[in-house]
Amino acid sequence: MNMKEASKPSRIPEFASIQEEAQFWDTHSTADYEDEFKPVQVRFAKNLSQGITIRLDTVTLDKVRALAKSKGMGPPTLIRMWVLERLQQDEALPRVDAARKRKA
Repeated sequence: MNMKEASKPSRIPEFASIQEEAQFWDTHSTADYEDEFKPVQVRFAKNLSQGITIRLDTVTLDKVRALAKSKGMGPPTLIRMWVLERLQQDEALPRVDAARKRKA
C-alpha cells in the first residue's frame, strides 16, 4: 500500500449498530472492499479439555442464547467469557476472609 492509498478515506461507512452493519453487508459484497480490509490478530482458547455441565431454566437459557447470538458467538463461549471475567474481578478484590481471620 502506498502513501496515496493510506490517506484515502474508507468507502465502508461507520455503523451505529451491529444490525445496521449486518444490513449493509447483506446488500454489499465484501469483494468490492477487499483493498480496505486489514489483517487482525486472533486468539483462540487453548487446552479446553475439561468441561462442566450446568442446568439453566428455559427462560434463562433462551436469554443467554439470544445474547450470545447478538454478539456473534455461541452460548458456551459467552458463558466462558463471563466466568473468566468474574474470576479476574475476584482476584483483584482484597480478600475479606483473610482480613477476618487476622482480626480473630
